[in-house]
Amino acid sequence: MFTQFISSGELKTISELPRTGRLVDGVSRLRLLSYNIQAGMASRGYRHYVTHSWKHVLPDPQRLDNLDRIAQLVRDSDLVGLQEVDAGSLRSGFINQTEYLAKRAHFPHWYDQTNRNLGVIAQHSLGVLTRVRPTQIAEHKLPGIIPGRGTLRVQFGVDDNALVLFIVHFALGRRARLRQIGYVSELVSDSRHVILMGDLNCRSSSREMQLLLKRTDLREPIHGLHTFPSWRPYRNIDHILVSSSLQVKKVRALNFPFSDHLPVQMEVSLPENLRLTHHWTTAQCA
Repeated sequence: MFTQFISSGELKTISELPRTGRLVDGVSRLRLLSYNIQAGMASRGYRHYVTHSWKHVLPDPQRLDNLDRIAQLVRDSDLVGLQEVDAGSLRSGFINQTEYLAKRAHFPHWYDQTNRNLGVIAQHSLGVLTRVRPTQIAEHKLPGIIPGRGTLRVQFGVDDNALVLFIVHFALGRRARLRQIGYVSELVSDSRHVILMGDLNCRSSSREMQLLLKRTDLREPIHGLHTFPSWRPYRNIDHILVSSSLQVKKVRALNFPFSDHLPVQMEVSLPENLRLTHHWTTAQCA
């Protein structure tokens, strides 16, 4: 029997925002992005899993250049879910990559969840960057034979008018994924307005995906957005799913090969009773 573990998170806020930043109430649209960034490592072929394997444990001077490119990509988004982020270890030069991206892309709020702590070797994490201030953050540990998977739950607003974001990175094995999807389905069903994004490690047509959609109000607006591997994508394993209350305006996989995955981008309209306060910064005000 798997025991649910939840810890309440304290919001991490970037204090060095541009003075020209401003708050806007009643935002009705959100630009979403989900990206498995492979701890800031760029891959151009399967051979790099072998020839670049040292980058999983040792620092690489090109990693920060790659993160700067990712920061340029995400700065036009409102909510960003990150997978395979390093929270500060030897391989990342002891830099918390979620915090680094938040500062570089001028996000006022960020949070990371370390699911597999290997000490100085690696800090495997999920991360969120947001221009909307959350009202609640919770970490959930997912079931699995091998520990180290989790989901990050970020809530905006309260009660029935709350928007809830789940960031996930499911296991490689189907049996573990099915258990994890069963667990997450129960979490999702507790909320009315939901966005679930991440590396699900399964395709749109898979048994796991069909089970998730059947047990929840989530839907996938467009099937078959191929995101993996980034240099020749033929598998759609990265997804953004939304509840029926959210209207999807556009969704696409971006040709941005600075990881072994491609990012997924989506724009959604919020229902009339759901309005959020947005922090706009210099990048958007210019």
